[in-house]
Amino acid sequence: MSATSAPKSNGPLADRIALVAGATRGAGRALAVALGAGGATVYVTGRTTRDRVSEMGRTTETIEETAELVTAAGGTGIAVPTDHLEVEQVRSLVARIDAEHGRLDVLVNDVWGGNSYIDFATPMWEIDLDRGLRMIDLGVRTHIITSGVALPLLVRRPGGLVVEVTDGTARTNRDYREHFYYDLAKNGPIRMAFNLGEELKEVGCSAVAVTPGFLRSEEMLDHFGLTEENWRDGIPGPEREHWRLSESPVYLARGVAALAADPDRARFNGQSLDSGELAREYGVTDADGSRPDIWGYILAEKAGEKPELADYR
Repeated sequence: MSATSAPKSNGPLADRIALVAGATRGAGRALAVALGAGGATVYVTGRTTRDRVSEMGRTTETIEETAELVTAAGGTGIAVPTDHLEVEQVRSLVARIDAEHGRLDVLVNDVWGGNSYIDFATPMWEIDLDRGLRMIDLGVRTHIITSGVALPLLVRRPGGLVVEVTDGTARTNRDYREHFYYDLAKNGPIRMAFNLGEELKEVGCSAVAVTPGFLRSEEMLDHFGLTEENWRDGIPGPEREHWRLSESPVYLARGVAALAADPDRARFNGQSLDSGELAREYGVTDADGSRPDIWGYILAEKAGEKPELADYR
């Protein structure tokens, strides 16, 4: 399916130009599709194409497929292979968006790909330095490069929105994340959204950090040998009961799409929000109609409560 083979939606984002950096799979793919369902033109980027596989080694998802899903949802999907650590590739991407549309309304920084470098329960000085720095490059430097190159286009008009996708919020991430580099990589985007929010509000734009809960991404389902259809049957034992509050990538994506369409979204400028908070604010649900809130459950546990799982789904 080509980017022009489906009729464009007349949805609330029909006049928006969006860039989802890191849209090959998981939350990034779902975010791109949700923006497309609202009618947006969405440039989707990543390193895995039908002709090339990234260091993640997954061949089952490509940016071309993401673009086709965006178009099928009612938007216009445009796949642009991009390594967001390569400044000139990002410059070329943004120059293309400028040439074709002259503006950028929504920038979603979702680049990651660092899971294979995580060594949990290992002190910083025992972690290979190159592995640690690669995680910082993938989770922080990519976001800085993309914003540094794309924001001059986004700020041409008021109303622009930057969405930093991470793991956790400013409130939940006060605790140790069991990995020095992972902690930095996931707290960095939260602080980026806060700092950018302070600067963007002067030109009528805003920035928000968002996080999913326990995400049932393609990679996570494969790890457990499950599918989106049977994930409940494969719930791990009592020590992994949080899996019961897991969510599909659709959940966060619907919340972010609603945020992008909200004319009063600037009230969240500089904040970090989780998928459950977005769901309550905008009345969206996960694909199965539920409203999981794993961060609320975890915070209740840390407060010494004994929360019931059923109360948080």
